[in-house]
Formats: sequence, structure tokens, C-alpha cells
Amino acid sequence: MDISMITIRKSGERGHADHGWLDSRHTFSFADYFDPEHAGFRALRVINEDRVAPARGFGTHPHRDMEIISYVVDGALRHRDSMGNTAVMRRGEVQRISAGKGISHSELNDSAAEPVHFLQIWIVPDKKGVAPAYGEKSFAQAPAGRLHLAASKEGREGSLSLHQDVDLYVGRLEAGGRLRQPLAAGRHGWVQLIEGGLEVNGVHLEPGDAAALSGEAAAELAASGPAHFLFFDLN
Repeated sequence: MDISMITIRKSGERGHADHGWLDSRHTFSFADYFDPEHAGFRALRVINEDRVAPARGFGTHPHRDMEIISYVVDGALRHRDSMGNTAVMRRGEVQRISAGKGISHSELNDSAAEPVHFLQIWIVPDKKGVAPAYGEKSFAQAPAGRLHLAASKEGREGSLSLHQDVDLYVGRLEAGGRLRQPLAAGRHGWVQLIEGGLEVNGVHLEPGDAAALSGEAAAELAASGPAHFLFFDLN
């Protein structure tokens, strides 16, 4: 049985890289930032909060054997990949790439005037060498007051399909709003607050903060102001 535990990852304690055109905050060890105490959580390997300057971005680069999720907070993110997919993603849009046996892609700020703010998330897959796959889904108009399933292992309820036993939800709460999300025995939760103020099982989070839950029966979420967040249910 898991011991009941809530661990807070404070925004200001994350790794930080400032490349001029890119300001990136690393929740877990990434690139030149290494912290053995924060190398991932369950199947979560990367959560980077990136802000990219106008007309700049990540040129074409390869990936393999990773589930890669991008979630746009503000601005416009242009994607191109070796599978022939092109897209401009905007606020509230989720993109999933199963890199599998290998893909190349680029991510560029589509605006010449405004920065783009997005989260890049890597999830370790449960199998290697799968055929690469791509999908996207918008939650820009998703109503507040509930969690919206964005990705899951089986792609259930119209969500994006993952090669891992992880459910990813997009959540918004109005000020004073509350949600209770049960966690089955042996499951773990990760709450990543993007905007606003949120209490998770009585612990207050500020933007950029995260809470890891193990051995808890549920995530009890209460918004102290309009809150925008991601919730991961992991095995």
C-alpha cells in the first residue's frame, strides 16, 4: 500500500534556462539542468514551461520512443514534422506525438510580434519502436467546473491516444470552484498549475507550482481565483 503523501514542486525551485529567444522552466532534470531529486514522476519525464520570442523557435530535430505532448497557454505555435503534419496551435490546444521508431519536427513561434507560451511534456512509453503517430485536440472552449480528458492509453471518450497508462486532463475552475477527482488504489496524481490560485488537498499552489499525490484517495481541488491547470492520473 502506498503511504499517503503530497509533495509540492515550487515554481521558483525549477531549473531555469534563458537563451534570449527562449525562457524555459524545467520541472524535472532536462538538458544542462540535473537534479537527482527531480528526475521525473512515475511515467512523467519532462514538464518544461517554455516562452519563445516572436519568429523564433526550435528548428527541425529528432525524437524516438517518447510520448510528446504540447499544450499552448498563449500565442501561436507552428508545428511541422516528418510525417507531413503541419499545424498552428493556439491557446487551449493539445498536441500529441508518439515518436516511436523515430520522427523529426520543428516548433516555431508563428507570430512576428507576440511571444508563445506553452508546456512541453514527455511521457515514457510502455513499448518501444511503435509506428509514429500524431494528433491534436482543442480545449479552448471547454467549460470551467470540470476536468476534460485530453489523452489516455485507450484514447477513450474521444481523447488523444497514448502508449502509456496515463490519463491527462485539462482543468479550469472559477474562483471558489471545487472538484474532487478520485484516485484508484495504486494510482498517483500530478497537478500542474498554469494560471490562477489552487488548493490541492488543502495545500496552496501558485502558477508554475505542482503537487504530486501518492496514496491519496482523491485530489481535492479548490480554486482561490480563476484556475487553469493540468491533472495527470498515473499508474
